[in-house]
Amino acid sequence: MPNDRPPFLGLLQRRSCLRPTWRGWLLAALIVLPLIVTGLRRLQPSLAITAPVTSSVLVVEGWMPDYGMKEVIAETQRTPYVILVVTGGPLERGAPLSEYETYAALGAATLAKLGANSPPPQSVPAIDVYRDRTFTSALALRDWLKKRGPIPEKINLVSLGAHSRRSRLLFNKVFGRDVKIGIIAVPDRSYDAQHWWRSSQGFRVVTDEFIGYLYARFIF
Repeated sequence: MPNDRPPFLGLLQRRSCLRPTWRGWLLAALIVLPLIVTGLRRLQPSLAITAPVTSSVLVVEGWMPDYGMKEVIAETQRTPYVILVVTGGPLERGAPLSEYETYAALGAATLAKLGANSPPPQSVPAIDVYRDRTFTSALALRDWLKKRGPIPEKINLVSLGAHSRRSRLLFNKVFGRDVKIGIIAVPDRSYDAQHWWRSSQGFRVVTDEFIGYLYARFIF
């Protein structure tokens, strides 16, 4: 007679289940793979967003490369901004150009050397922190604007590539609903944005920024 007693002293029981055949796995792959490819293609553009507002204030993240600063100058030539502000915390000790002390000062100096003079770039440095640097830069900017008078109702922010969406989110958290933050994403030239997953640089940047955005959106 077959042994009908449950195995392992009655702690487990046997169950039958359905498993896909090779045709089932093939059908699942045909459905899932196009979704994965579509998601990969849309992830980078969804992070590197450009949605500017009509504003007299342009804010630049000072750690951007020189070609990003050239795009900033082009933006000031297209739009009559009144205030051009560069944000950023301290430079690492021993880093090249560390005499500028902060990315804000370095970014402002770079803009000035590249020809930005209308309006002249102003440095708004942030304190030294080991995390949430963008959030801390936004806090420093808010305090700086408060000292100058009423905070503008609209501000445009310039960031680099896939970092843009997270930057706008963190600036929104600092300034609240009373201030509308526009965003301008400078294309990141360090990888192919359309096929970012094909290079280690692109994969690292986009996945890091995606995880960082999820953290800032749901956990921060």
